[in-house]
Formats: sequence, structure tokens, C-alpha cells
Amino acid sequence: MVGAYLLSASVLVGCGGGEDSTTGIVTPPGGEPTPIVVNSPAQIAQESADDYNDNENGLITGATLKRWKDDWLNERPAGITGKLVILQVTEGPGGSEYILPDDKNVFTYLSDGNEWIETRSNGVIYTRSMVPSGATMDAQLKKYNIDPHKDMIVVAMGTGGTGNAMRQGRVWYALRYWGVEAEHLAILNGGNGWLNGNGMTGADFTDTASTPPESGIVSVKSLAADNTQLQATVQDMLAVLPSSDTNVLDDGVFIWDARGMNQYSAGEDDGTGTPVVPFTDTFQNSGSRQGHPWGALQLNFTNFLDSTQGYRYKDKAELEAYLNGGATDSGEAFVDNTYQPVGVGNAYQDGDTVYTYCETTFRAMITGVTSAVILGKPTRFYDGAMVEWSSLSYLLDWSGDYILPIDSPWRTDVVSFYQEQPDPNEVEPRQIDDAYADNTNAIILADKAYKTGSSSSDDGGSSGGGGALPPNPCGG
Repeated sequence: MVGAYLLSASVLVGCGGGEDSTTGIVTPPGGEPTPIVVNSPAQIAQESADDYNDNENGLITGATLKRWKDDWLNERPAGITGKLVILQVTEGPGGSEYILPDDKNVFTYLSDGNEWIETRSNGVIYTRSMVPSGATMDAQLKKYNIDPHKDMIVVAMGTGGTGNAMRQGRVWYALRYWGVEAEHLAILNGGNGWLNGNGMTGADFTDTASTPPESGIVSVKSLAADNTQLQATVQDMLAVLPSSDTNVLDDGVFIWDARGMNQYSAGEDDGTGTPVVPFTDTFQNSGSRQGHPWGALQLNFTNFLDSTQGYRYKDKAELEAYLNGGATDSGEAFVDNTYQPVGVGNAYQDGDTVYTYCETTFRAMITGVTSAVILGKPTRFYDGAMVEWSSLSYLLDWSGDYILPIDSPWRTDVVSFYQEQPDPNEVEPRQIDDAYADNTNAIILADKAYKTGSSSSDDGGSSGGGGALPPNPCGG
């Protein structure tokens, strides 16, 4: 049965969610018609300088932001002709609430990370916390009057913390996915409270944010970069999994589980009758199972931030060593299905594309920023993540129905190590769109169509919209 499902999936997956070509023309405001360029994960990635103070995009420091905002017209990076727009995902602590704007050239807005996610269907299943549709993105650009062709956008945490670093990553991901160039986008390293004294001072903060003007006129339809390969669909994941749950070093793929060992191992016995780590009997998101896709390696996202220094990303050399299989400060390192460290040199391999996920690709924003923005590795986010992956199963939910039928080609339980939720009454029913869909590319196709203006409606929805594109060689 497993072999049959793998064969079926490989036939369906041939082109992958982000692999099909898109042709189209966009016209930037006041500019000339420009062909859309479809970028690969390697082209989307950017490598940080060894000293983060030397970065003018990607991951920047408080000292860099202070220099910019104090004299924006003279200090703005080369090629930036517009405003400095700072998006804080939360208010900072007392005395460091908001980075001080001048509300003329520098603006600081409170932008909850939840504004940058959306429930969408990939054609098979509806999944929460996905990349926003085009219409949602345009509403955000209008709200904050962002012109991605001219402005510099800096995403800040506000209050330092792992959750806010995740939200910070979601904003970066949404903007980059929709085609904002790397030179116009930055992540501020560390929370406001720590930055006040580390590159900035109390005079660089205020207790009031700028008021969103709701006056923007630029659309993502004017962005010539197609960065949809930043997202990996479940179809893409099925295409790159090994044929068993082993660490394969020569396949060009690095599958990174950013969660804790408890969810990755699902309480598997270590061989002595004792679970590797205590089993988590509360299944996150009322899921039908816990575990991991075959071939995934696990290293918890928490290892990549320094909680003693404003939850900033650790130094580049440290992060590189972890990705290579080295031990972290806490003694953790990448493990495979044996739950033992794979060893230095047996984790990420040169040339690998990183596929990273967690439950909802919030935690994986931290691991993905590490690999794609700091270390410059080709990176794709499995956006549906384990809340979607674990749902694509021939398992019962609390309504007494199987989530997917036994013959659906999109069952992931047959290519996973997992522990089933023992009580179906705890399993939330999932909204299935089409258990026999030709592909899982509905979001990608809808977003490509929105950008070219070729969708049947401009709502940016994910119910399809691909019919107006050139024929998709994968079908549907």
C-alpha cells in the first residue's frame, strides 16, 4: 500500500507547487511594463554579513536602524528613494514602546502578526495560518501606505520573545513571497527593551505609534518578482520525501522539523520501554496524530535565539555550526529517527534546499529566517505544516467520519512516523475541499493569477483562479 501511494503521489507531484512557469507582465507605478521573473529558492535566499551591523537589509541591528531614522534622507540605503516604514508586531515594554517616528519620512505602525495570515484551501484541504491572498496583501499595503518599489520596510518585534520573533517572520515571509525585493525588506534583531541600550537609547522610543493612513495605492500586482517557491505545498513535500524514515545525505533536500522532541517523537519507545521524551497527550490543534514526515531531522527553534539578549538571533558562526550538526548551548543537536545526534557533517549538506515546518509554520519562521536570511541557504516553508500534514489521514474525527477516504492520493499517514490520537472524540473535523484533487497548488495558482490580473475574480481567493493562466502541465 505504501509503495502504491508513493507512486501515485510522485506522478501527481512532478511539477511541484512552485515549479510551474508563469509568464506575465506587471507595470510598476510610473514605470515601464516589466516581465515577471520566477525566482528559485536559491535566488530568494540572501546571506548576512558576518557582523550583522554591516547589513543594510535582511537582518539588521538597532545601531543601523538608529542611523537610518535619525537622518533618513542622507543615511537611507542605496536604491531606496521612499520612506522608512517600521512594522512592530507588538508594543514594546514601558519606556521602549515604539521606535520613534517623525511621521514625515519615518513611520512606526503597530501591525499584529495575525494580519499577515489567512485560512485558505490548497485544493484538497482548508488550512489556517497560510500566506495571505493578494487582496489581503493589497489591503495591508493600502493601510500602511507602503510602496515596495521605493520604501524600506523594517519588521520589528516590539516586546522581545519567541512568539513575537515568529510573528516578525510571518510578516517578512508574506512580503517576500509576494515579491518585495530583499533590498527593501529587513528584520530588526532583538526586542525593543534590549535594543534600548544596545544600539539605541531611550530617546529613540516613544509611547505612541503612527496612525495608519489607509492611503496606499500600490498593489502586489506591480511587483515583478514571483517568489512563490518560498512556499512548499504538501505536494512538494511528498515529492522530496525519502522512501523510508532515514537521514539521506545525497538527495539535495534537508527537511527540518522546528518543533520540540515531544511532538517529533510522539512518545516513541527508546528501546528500553521508556519514551524518548514524555508523550504529549494533548494533540496540538486537535489533530488526529503526532509524529513527523519520513526523513525529517529535528532541532528545536528555541536554540536559534538568545533569550538573554532580547531574543536576538545568535551570531552567524554559531547558527552555521548548528546547521552543520554541531551542539547548541543546551547540548541539543539535529537528530534523526533514532533520536540521537546525527553528528557534525551529517545534517545540512552544501546545495541542499531546506524544507522547514512546525505545526502552523510559526516556529518555523525562526528556523527559516536562520537558513534563508542569515545563512543564505535555499529555503522553502511548508506553510500548511503539521496541522495540515497530520489531517491528511485515513483516521476518524469526532463526527465519526474519516478525514480522508482510504483511496485519496493525498494521504500523508502512509509516509510518516506517527502516533494516532487514541480518542477520536478529541479530533477536530477538517474542511476537505476535494480529497481527489489533481494537485495541491490552488493557493500558488491563485496568487500567480492575481499578480498577472488573469484570475476570474480579483478577490485573491484560493479556490482556484488558475484557469486563466497558461496550461499547467501538472493539470488543474
